[in-house]
This record gives sequence, C-alpha cells and structure tokens, in this order.
Amino acid sequence: MLEGLHPRSPTHALRLALPEKAARRVADLVVETFDPAEAASAAFENEATGLWEVEVYFAAEPNRDAIRELVRIAAGDDAAKAAEFDTLAEKDWVKASLEGLTMVEAGRFLVHGGHDRGRVPLNRIGIEIEAALAFGTGHHGTTRGCLLALDAILKQRKPRRVLDVGTGTGVLAIAAARALHAHVALGDIDPISVEAAASNARLNKAAAHLKPVVARGVQHPALMAGKPYDLIFANILAKPLRLLAPSIAGVASHDAALILSGLLGRDVAGVLSAYAAQGFHLRHRGDLEGWATLVLTRGGAKPRRA
Repeated sequence: MLEGLHPRSPTHALRLALPEKAARRVADLVVETFDPAEAASAAFENEATGLWEVEVYFAAEPNRDAIRELVRIAAGDDAAKAAEFDTLAEKDWVKASLEGLTMVEAGRFLVHGGHDRGRVPLNRIGIEIEAALAFGTGHHGTTRGCLLALDAILKQRKPRRVLDVGTGTGVLAIAAARALHAHVALGDIDPISVEAAASNARLNKAAAHLKPVVARGVQHPALMAGKPYDLIFANILAKPLRLLAPSIAGVASHDAALILSGLLGRDVAGVLSAYAAQGFHLRHRGDLEGWATLVLTRGGAKPRRA
C-alpha cells in the first residue's frame, strides 16, 4: 500500500500550500489517479504558516496542464495557478524518507527505522523497516489501523493460520509472525515489494516464518496450500478489495476475521457490500487520518466505530 513515500527514482515534483481540507483532497486525488509506481503524494502541516503543504513526486515528467486540472478539481482555480513544479536531482528518496520518520506506536507494536533500533522498549514488539523500493512503513493511517486491529484481535484469541494479501514491505505479516511465533503466508503482485518483504523479514528475525511470493491476490500455490485462514489482512485499495472478495472469502475459515484497509470513507459502503455477498459483515471500524480500517467476520455483529 502506498504511504505517501516517493515512487522509484522520481524526476519531478509538485509543491503546493493549501488549507488542510483542500490539501488532503489534492493528495487523495493523486493517489486515486496514478499508479503507485508513477506518482505519490503527501500532505503535512507547516506549523510556521498554519497551512498544509502538498508534495507530489513523479517518476517521469508529468503533463503539467493535466496535473493543474486535477488540482483545480480538488482545490479550485487559485490552487491550480499556484502549483509549482520542480525537476529533481538523482537521490535515494525512499531511504531519505525513512530516515526522517519517527517511531509509530500501534498497541503492542512499534514500527521504527534503523536509526531508532536502540530505543525500542523490551515490552514492545519492534518492527524495523529498512529503506527499500517498496511502500509500507506503518506511518500511514491504513497500516497503523491494521496493526491496531491486529492488536485488538490478539487480546481475544490466537489465530492459527494468517494470510497477508498485498503485503508491501511486510509490516503486517512481520507483526503477526512476531506476536504469534508462527508461519504467516504473504504475497504481493509487485516483485520489488516481495523482495523488500523478504529483506525485512530477515532484518526482524522472522524469515523462518515468512516466505513471501509474487501473487495476484491469493492465486499462488503457496498461498492456497495454507487455507483455510482464520485471519486475513488486505491493505490495498478499494477496487481490488471489491474484486478480490470472492477469492478472499474462498480461502477464509468459517470463523475468520478479515482486516481490510486502503479505504477512504466514501469507499467503505461498496467494500462492505462486496463482502456481505460473501457472508461477511462489519465487526469494527477504525478511522485514522481520513482512512478507514474494517474488521469483518462471518455472521452478524453490532459494529463498533473508533
């Protein structure tokens, strides 16, 4: 899942200062419009000015008129006129981004970079993510939402078979493997992400439990062999979540919990409908930074919202 980090070897950037709501709309529209390998966006507050700054990074020179039109749709004519484009010097953007990130707490889990390795308390499960050409550091509302959902589930029961669909850097699979001391199946459609997940598994001393594979959804012999799963992560995007509903349901046990994210608020109803058709219903919803994380189970249950 894209976390506001840069695409591989970005060559151009767009920068813009806006009020918070407009900045979030611009950043979200870029995420929805472009493939993660082509462009990535981030929005963050500038405490000195009180405005939010939007940064969009492109892997190739963008059509500036088309980008200004996206900005106009999201934030109006004045914002489109104020958009500034830069050409970037070659740099390891992913490494630079990760080095600037602080530790993120999510229940018992603490996601950190190598520079914070010595600051992880003994009573926490530290997950170290190294600079790699893939996305998923725990700093995005979707990943943190999934980690919080996992922490809550672990307080109630101990899943036996776990699957992570669209694993990215492997944060969620590593968290589950470390907490359960058990094998977790994981895959991603992107070979670069699979390499990053394998590297992070070794870094976190979880390689014995994690063997990531290149897979479209659950379609890989290694993933199918582990079914039925009683806990399944899918932190991707709304459209693939809807399309994957039948296949994810097909590898889920009768008492499975699904942790789904990568959703904006407006996406939730469509995803719930797709999984309701497979017998799953909302058990819990959490919202962080404008992103929703859903916990679904078979049968009915009164939903709780955080």
